[in-house]
Amino acid sequence: MTDLMAWNADATRMPYRMHAEYLRHLFIENDLAEGQYRVGGRPIALTDIDIPIFAVGTQTDHVAPWRSVYKIHLLSEAPISFVLTSGGHNAGIVSEPGHPHRTYQLSHRAHDGHYLDPDTWAAATPISQGSWWPAWIDWLARLSSGETPPPALGAPEKGYPALGDAPGRYVLAS
Repeated sequence: MTDLMAWNADATRMPYRMHAEYLRHLFIENDLAEGQYRVGGRPIALTDIDIPIFAVGTQTDHVAPWRSVYKIHLLSEAPISFVLTSGGHNAGIVSEPGHPHRTYQLSHRAHDGHYLDPDTWAAATPISQGSWWPAWIDWLARLSSGETPPPALGAPEKGYPALGDAPGRYVLAS
């Protein structure tokens, strides 16, 4: 068994209700794209996002076909970096540097930039060899102000002590 096969065989480790609502509202009913996904009782929409977006599509994804992921360009006016990587739903994402035979295409659309349909985009965007991860790390570095330490586990200063050591009991539950 390869590392990717082991990862893929692992259970979701989400509570049933969370998993069911996630699948129903985000995939089946597409509420986020429709502006009907509710958080804290209020609907949110992708058009509300006004910060840079890094979106990833994979060439042979059977769950989220890349042209469907590419529709983020129609749903947000924010700056969008879009990468299309070789591979499928899992292998395209878990595409670490040094993995042989990986390629990707990457472009950046400025705030309120012009739309290109997905096929025109794919034909016009150069193919790069290797993993898309270093390009993502560069994108993160350009938009980051520097290293920020993670918050204290459990936020004890707010009365929320840590419940236990990482990674947490739920990981070990069957």
